[in-house]
Amino acid sequence: MAHFADRLASACRAKGNSVCVGLDPRWESLPDEIRQRHGGESLGAVARAYEEFCCRVIDVVAPLVPVVKPQSAFFEACGPAGMVALQRILAKARQRGLITILDGKRNDIASTASAYADAGLGGIKMADRFHPVWDADALTVNPYLGRDAVEPFLESARRSGRGVFVLVRTSNRGAGQF
Repeated sequence: MAHFADRLASACRAKGNSVCVGLDPRWESLPDEIRQRHGGESLGAVARAYEEFCCRVIDVVAPLVPVVKPQSAFFEACGPAGMVALQRILAKARQRGLITILDGKRNDIASTASAYADAGLGGIKMADRFHPVWDADALTVNPYLGRDAVEPFLESARRSGRGVFVLVRTSNRGAGQF
């Protein structure tokens, strides 16, 4: 497998841009048609609406952009149904030839960081074989805990030919406080 940076650069060249489409669904911002079709009486209904919306966005943008970046928090907020929707959205994006970045800004220390890294990127090792979980091309991490906490993500990325985007600064007003 080619190095992630080479795959990303190639995808950007092929599409003639480096646009990344964020998939951050919010119930109140979905088109009325989708909200009415799915209702909103359960987390499962909201997750299905998120999935429909994001898959429609993927179909529209796939010929135009190289990368999509689903924000895991919106799907996690829907519980298990949201996680299933996220998995299907990532698979749909890969089927459409898009680079996927799982945006979770994860981090922790030691074995927990390794578990986050393996789940996001290379998969969980069982019986001498890696089993993909999210199977994203890359993921976002928060470096606040230091290099040793980021290293498991880098190791998993190296092993699986994936990428890591390290948070440097966010766009919110309070970002400069720390």
